[in-house]
Order: sequence, then structure tokens, then C-alpha cells
Amino acid sequence: MAANNNPTVAGRRLGAELRRFRRNSGMTGTQVAERLLISQAKVSHMETGRRAVSPRDVRDLCMLYGVTDQHAVDSLTALARESSRQGWWHSYGNIPHSTYLDLEAVATSVRTYEPMVISDLLQTPAYAATVIEETIPLVTVEQAAARLKVRLRRQYRVYDLARRLHLWVVLDESALRRVVGSPEIMREQLEHLHALSTEPHITVEVLPYSAGAHPGLAGQFSVLEFSDTREAVVYLEKFTNGPCLAKTSDVQQYSETHARLRALALAPDQSRHLITDAIKLYTS
Repeated sequence: MAANNNPTVAGRRLGAELRRFRRNSGMTGTQVAERLLISQAKVSHMETGRRAVSPRDVRDLCMLYGVTDQHAVDSLTALARESSRQGWWHSYGNIPHSTYLDLEAVATSVRTYEPMVISDLLQTPAYAATVIEETIPLVTVEQAAARLKVRLRRQYRVYDLARRLHLWVVLDESALRRVVGSPEIMREQLEHLHALSTEPHITVEVLPYSAGAHPGLAGQFSVLEFSDTREAVVYLEKFTNGPCLAKTSDVQQYSETHARLRALALAPDQSRHLITDAIKLYTS
């Protein structure tokens, strides 16, 4: 159980191991919270990797669970130290949505609904720069440049053959029609979107205006899944950091919502035809 060089992976692995040891001990999360005089929420967050676990936490939990194998304790302590490191994006300054970036860095698949703009991972540099500059009040040139670098580096996952991220994106038709920057920028963006939508690991479906009222009217959301655990997480994007939902009922609800949006959306081939029609508008 060696430490992983990704802090988020290390945190999730540590949480999974702590949960396993707790269950082996026969204790519930409530009992652990009562014994250590902490909240049950903290116990839950440590086990899901959503809260940092210190080496002292590891020591206290191992003692409580009766873990006497020193090698196991040392391995958990190493994971705790590794998980306390910050992700690569922190070197760019105060970047919003850090919670989501933590999750996206280790996700194996992302199902998302975008009602207003093209998804971040599918944006061209010019389109992304315009979105950042026009949607963040009082953003400085330096801040905009840093956020653009982070967004473009996140896209490495789309092209990484070893760790390719599987994307299933439902786009509202308004994302194709809203002119971001200029017709030239939109044409380049939609041509890029069209090309990416033919990749086997990327599915793009457009929800047409004719779909009328639908479950996505509440706003953007993403459902992320991971290879190291069966648990999925829902992320709701807000202006800075949005809420992260891990309850089974929440994940099921948003998974069903995404499935309904897919059913209402055009099939991938039909979606590409609609994207092609939009490209012609910007070309003329």
C-alpha cells in the first residue's frame, strides 16, 4: 500500500482503507465520532477522501480499530502525508472550483450537462479565454492567464492515451447559438467540438430547443466516477466552489436526470449534423 503521487488518489485510497478497518472492527461511524469526540460528518469525509487526514488522525483511528500491524500503520501514515499535498493547479494561484479539479484529476468518467457554454474540456484556447474574460467580474490579466493555463492543462486528460477520460456531454442548443467572442471564434470552436465528438471516448449530444421544458433547467451538473471505488460524486458548479454531493440518493437522482436528458437529446450523429449547421451560420 505505497503512497500515490497524486494527492487526490492518495486521499481516496486512505479513506477506503480507513473505512475497511472501521468495518472490520465492527464500529459504526457514529460510534467512532463519539469515541474520538468529533463529528460524524468528519468521519464520513475522511473515509470518502473529502477531508484531509493527518498522521495523528491515522494513529488515533488505528488505535481505536485495533490495528497492530506497524507496516499497515506506516503505509496509512504515508498516504496521509501524500494526500496533504496540493494539486498541480494550486501553483497557478487562487483558482476557483478546486474541489471539482481534485475530483476530475482522478475520475475515469464524467457525465455532464451544460446549458450555456461548451464544456471546459472541449473548449478551444480562444473560446476558453473569452469565456474567462467575460464571465469573471474584475478579473485581472494575470488571473485570466492563470485560469486559462489551468483549463488547457486539464484538457490533457482528453488526449492522454494511458489515462483517457471518458466524457458524456449533453449540451443545450443555446451553447451552439450563443456567440462567444466572435463568429470566427465560434466557427473554430464548433469545428473542434465536431472533431472531438467523433472520438470513441467522447459522446456529445445536443438538447434541441424543441425539447421544451426538461430536467436540466435547474442548471449545470456533473456526475464523476472513479476506478478505485464504486462510489460516484455529483458536482454542481457555482461561481466559485460548488457543492459536492456523495449521498447515494443524490447520485441516483442526478444520474437519472442525465439519462432523461440523453433521451431528450439528439443522437450523436444527429447532434453532429446540428453542429455542422451551426458552423455554416458562422461561416456565412
